[in-house]
Amino acid sequence: MARTGVAPLPVIREETAMLSARVKLRHLMAFQEVARLQSLAKAAQALSITQPAMSKTIRELEEILETTLFERSPQGATLTTAGLTLLRHAGPALRSLGEGFQAVQDAAQQEAVVRLGALSTVEEGLLPRALHRLHAQAPQWRVQVVTGPSAYLLSRLRMGELDAVAGRMSEAREIRGLQFEHLYYEPLVLVARAGHPLLGQDVLDAEALIANAWIVPPTSTTLRDQVERFWVEQGAAPPRIALETLSLSLSRRYALASDALWVAPLDAVREDLRDGRLARLPVRLESRGGSVGVCTNIALPRNPGVDALSACLRDIVAEMASPST
Repeated sequence: MARTGVAPLPVIREETAMLSARVKLRHLMAFQEVARLQSLAKAAQALSITQPAMSKTIRELEEILETTLFERSPQGATLTTAGLTLLRHAGPALRSLGEGFQAVQDAAQQEAVVRLGALSTVEEGLLPRALHRLHAQAPQWRVQVVTGPSAYLLSRLRMGELDAVAGRMSEAREIRGLQFEHLYYEPLVLVARAGHPLLGQDVLDAEALIANAWIVPPTSTTLRDQVERFWVEQGAAPPRIALETLSLSLSRRYALASDALWVAPLDAVREDLRDGRLARLPVRLESRGGSVGVCTNIALPRNPGVDALSACLRDIVAEMASPST
């Protein structure tokens, strides 16, 4: 028989076809919501179903796949290694399906939009400068910015709900399987208001540090992990925590109005240090600093706006490193 030049259809194994037929869209939607919210109760509420129904749906999916997808605890539901693997494929697939439904309903040309996750390490100085430059060069791009902890933003990136995440996140467990472009190293610094009693001392011991309340990032963040490592290395009891937050504006106002010591990314306090409103204490919280960069999901189509924004970030970082700036 003569060859026609048409590639043969792929062979689908019988057991794979049976597996696909048993997995329903409701299974994947429930799985995605639990992965996003890290809670069966919150996921059930988001999908307007009861918590028993949500638990049953997740249990059905785990039985079909013959593996455990979540580790349950009183604090919530955390993805297992198998769950992370499924999320890496299911998130983009559900997003693609949603885009297909949208395309059928509305064939109008889509807006030029970049959905960006921003960590506190870049949202005060670097990112606003990069966005300003992006819009000076390409004003058609509308940037939707979501803030929060790295684990939350990276999970949304993995599911296709964000196009990129910018900030210090290389230490996060959730970054596995994603593509990270390093831009520079950003240290955490310990700062206090101008006129603070600890200023002017060349060396501060652990007792002096713990005598003051601290402003720190929340637990379960990579920045908080670094702070706790520092406390352990001091060999002293942790200080009293006055405020736990990722809000830079709230942390700044509290630090300026009190004697609390603030653990902050250098980018967040650079202007206040320069203008004398805050002062840096002679404490080294980490040896080099964390890797700040841009994270993308290689399983998703590349958004040209992310490329344009990344180019602006690279340019500004290069200018910051130049002795003349």
